[in-house]
Amino acid sequence: MRGCVAPTACKVMQPLLHTGPPRTQRLFEARSTQEKELHENTSLTAEPSCKDEARVGQQGTHAYIWAPIGARPLMVRDNRHDSAYIFGAICPSRGVGAAMITPSANTEMMNLHLEEISTQVAPGACAVILCDRAGWHQQGKNLQLPENIRLLPLPPYSPELNPMENVWDYLRQNKLCSTVWDSYDAIIEACKTAWNWLIADPDRIRSIGTREWATVNV
Repeated sequence: MRGCVAPTACKVMQPLLHTGPPRTQRLFEARSTQEKELHENTSLTAEPSCKDEARVGQQGTHAYIWAPIGARPLMVRDNRHDSAYIFGAICPSRGVGAAMITPSANTEMMNLHLEEISTQVAPGACAVILCDRAGWHQQGKNLQLPENIRLLPLPPYSPELNPMENVWDYLRQNKLCSTVWDSYDAIIEACKTAWNWLIADPDRIRSIGTREWATVNV
């Protein structure tokens, strides 16, 4: 199988929940060191993570570009059909992301991406990932959901609620349009370059992916 893995993964951590404050200050101070460390290592981030997939191929889409009024800038477009898919995820509040480049988009590739994210989740934490309702996102006997990951499906027909859609638009406009790739390996290299360029700037991820309504208060 052809594919590669990005170096980092997004994480949203589960807080250590308490039903109420300690009854006395003495009891609070007597908590074990282990419980304190667990609480510190499982603090909840400001908002959930999100994931999606994008096709990148020789017959790619064109993007809007700046040009003088009345001008018609030239752009190239290939007639061949080779392509790859980027499985991507970001955590805007932490400014990090994870991706895999695969030859197809299906449940098998989805399992590989979830497995990669799972290895990056802190011990005792749980990653909560926003995603659309694509067939390979449906939880069933074929989707192998790691114990430290939970999927939070978005309402049907609402791509505007998934910040990853804006990430794909941004990458296409800046790195993945008006380009001719002569081979599958060239497509893979272009996807790697584009994704690494994105995650190299945490402020860029925060700017594109932050949503005021997508926050969690504890």
